[in-house]
Amino acid sequence: MADTVTTPKTRTKIKVERPKLHKVILINDDFTPREFVTMILKGEFRMTEDQAYKVMITAHKLGACVVAVFTRDVAETKATRATDAGRAKGYPLLFTTEPEE
Repeated sequence: MADTVTTPKTRTKIKVERPKLHKVILINDDFTPREFVTMILKGEFRMTEDQAYKVMITAHKLGACVVAVFTRDVAETKATRATDAGRAKGYPLLFTTEPEE
């Protein structure tokens, strides 16, 4: 009788981590018109009129407001595009990003 050696089939399970998320934050200023901020929030962050108004008023009252949470690349791109749109019109509009805890 022949000796047969059987080895179990092994599967390596690859663990994939979810990408770290970053918050996009609207910083209040006293010069950018409310209507312009609302327009940027609707255009860049796909908010409704009501959502954009609430975010803008929260930033106005508290000094800053989290707009949305994305992966790092998306958050930085959206924050940069929104800030650049304000600068193109001559407003000091500022969106920043920071890691979510």
